Amino acid sequence: MIRIQADMALCQGYGNCVIDAEDVFDVDDDGMVIVLRSTVPGGERKRVEAAVRSCPVAALSLAEEPAETRDASTTTDDAPAR
Repeated sequence: MIRIQADMALCQGYGNCVIDAEDVFDVDDDGMVIVLRSTVPGGERKRVEAAVRSCPVAALSLAEEPAETRDASTTTDDAPAR
């Protein structure tokens, strides 16, 4: 999964991101971006990357979510040794 980050200090409310991914981004009453989903599955990556790139002030970025936070239930590192 990828994590979406918004820098509110940079956002100027252009709304380009909403055009490419209206289910992921929105704009509030003050014209600032709202990230509706902070993570998206890999299958939506290209579409969300396009939305992030469309921001003229680079207020949006993507980061790969660390493997340990994706599914902590599948790790066995904390299991007691037998």
